[in-house]
Amino acid sequence: MNTYDTKGIFASKTVWGGIVALLAGGAAIFGYSVSEIDQASLTEAIAGIASAVGGIIAIYGRVTATKAIGK
Repeated sequence: MNTYDTKGIFASKTVWGGIVALLAGGAAIFGYSVSEIDQASLTEAIAGIASAVGGIIAIYGRVTATKAIGK
């Protein structure tokens, strides 16, 4: 398996979906209800935000780097 076959845990929509489902379950304990459609929307929104934040961090890291990229 090479590095192109894997991704970070937070890049997985399945992980984010699980987190949202856990939070929705926790919210139900306190009397709040979150429909499956809302859970799916939240998962997509969180995945998009996580991707944007990752891109910003990557660009910031490259711009502020003190060494050139080598071979």
